[in-house]
Amino acid sequence: MKDSKGLQAHLASLFELGRHPLRFASAEQTIRMDRCEMQRQHFVDAAGNPVSGWLCRPEGPGPHPAVLVVHAHGGRYDIGARELVEGRPALGAPLGPELARAGLVALCLDLPCFGARAARATESAAAKAALWRGGSLAGRMLGELQAQLDWLCADPRVDAARVGVFGLSMGATLGTWLAAADPRVRALAQLVCLADIDALIATGAHDLHGIYLTVPGLLRIASNGAIAGLVAPRPQLVGIGDLDPLTPPAAADIALAELRAAYAAAGADAALRVIRDPAAGHEVTPAMRAATLELFARALGPGAA
Repeated sequence: MKDSKGLQAHLASLFELGRHPLRFASAEQTIRMDRCEMQRQHFVDAAGNPVSGWLCRPEGPGPHPAVLVVHAHGGRYDIGARELVEGRPALGAPLGPELARAGLVALCLDLPCFGARAARATESAAAKAALWRGGSLAGRMLGELQAQLDWLCADPRVDAARVGVFGLSMGATLGTWLAAADPRVRALAQLVCLADIDALIATGAHDLHGIYLTVPGLLRIASNGAIAGLVAPRPQLVGIGDLDPLTPPAAADIALAELRAAYAAAGADAALRVIRDPAAGHEVTPAMRAATLELFARALGPGAA
């Protein structure tokens, strides 16, 4: 195991950070609703292909704190960034307007193979192409997520010192890996995806996850719990349902133990909150959702920087 800074640098390379830029193209007319503004955003990737999503923001010029929302997978390639403004079964009501009404900007863009990008390549084809070229689909996603973070931090309506990340399922893993490698993420809410990957492999449960998740050589560098531990001492919320086949208790226990040890070593036990529901599956429970909003209010609110 490398020291924290060395491990972060190694992960930044493995996660292809800085290698998948996005260029802002345009924004559509703002839709105003109850104490919230929603706007369709359009970007262009390095190959010249369009990338779209949604921005929700509070009324007023800001600068406001912000949350980068990483959408889930769920086999619903049609949803993508619409999760922010329409919600999804595992999440419930959309989070974007709720964050905006709480005073936070929220951004979510379609990741490769999702939303409007689903017609250009399947997950299988994109993952195999990336592996052949010495990369990974997860790496491409993470590189784009860092580009989204770059754009958020450069937006004058956003306070770059108060930016957090939220992710559910696939979004939780990608959001955790991004936060571990990029210290600009000041707070993380990762729900229903934390598990030790070696333990998943031992039981075959790793095959329940999409091929996007495969990052060659990652487990030789660090375990998933150790990666999540790199977020310490920054505030982090973890949600786990013990009936979730993607995070079986034996695999979740290992990752949680490593994560808690990292926060203890940093003298930051109070900055880590774990909500574990023995009766929940692959879903965001009301307690997890309430804790998410509380986390961002506390960690990104006035005076938090």
